[in-house]
Amino acid sequence: MSSLRFSRSRFATARAQVDAGMLQQAATEVFDTPAAAPAGAGGVKVPWSRPVLALVALAVAALLVHLAAVDGTAKPEERDAVKGALMDFYDLDENEVEDVMAEATRRDAESVDFYRFTSALSSLESGERIEIIRMMWQVVFADGKNHELEDNMVWRIAELIGVSARDRTTLRAQMARRS
Repeated sequence: MSSLRFSRSRFATARAQVDAGMLQQAATEVFDTPAAAPAGAGGVKVPWSRPVLALVALAVAALLVHLAAVDGTAKPEERDAVKGALMDFYDLDENEVEDVMAEATRRDAESVDFYRFTSALSSLESGERIEIIRMMWQVVFADGKNHELEDNMVWRIAELIGVSARDRTTLRAQMARRS
């Protein structure tokens, strides 16, 4: 688990600062529905009443789920790393994380590229975007191996959400040492 942890309230406060038009566009791209849907994000059962937080958590979960399987199979330790990262960062319980991962898996299977997910993440504060890349490296090194497809995906996502190459490689080295 990461030693850096953002509380749900701090995360929600930061997300509340997102421009309404950007949120509307991102929600439409990720959930295929406007963000103003009262039942949550596009009718999807989400663990919070705030669709903004659900939007971001689902986007991150979809990227982590895809990363776990990008080398051909999602090993149990990689799935456990995804669950642990989501539970830790978003303060989810076991049932909530299972719901989010199931929906993320479905959304990932329907997606043709990463833009659908990264567009919702690029406007986050720098520390939150760095934490997403840290979570990705946790998943990569969960099985003790770093497959080139995993490395490439983390590089692409870091570029798309605006995490520098320096931060990405520093995080990679930190996570590699922990594995």
